[in-house]
Amino acid sequence: MFDANRVRAPPETAVSQSQTKMWHELLAAVALMLVIEGVLPFLSPAAMRRAFAAMAAMDDRALRLSGLVSMAAGVILLYIVRA
Repeated sequence: MFDANRVRAPPETAVSQSQTKMWHELLAAVALMLVIEGVLPFLSPAAMRRAFAAMAAMDDRALRLSGLVSMAAGVILLYIVRA
């Protein structure tokens, strides 16, 4: 006889659970980035305008170097936090 109570959904695989966790972590990181990026314009819009004007005046090489330094600092900080 068929027993509906014994029928269960197939278990989630480890891959789908890890993918779900990965997307959750990624979305949390993006949300945190948006919060952090919104602090300066909220607290001091004039300082934000000055920062953008200073960035617009920088040459491409200096701007790329500052981006590289920022990315490297982020990777190092992430390594330290996750270790």
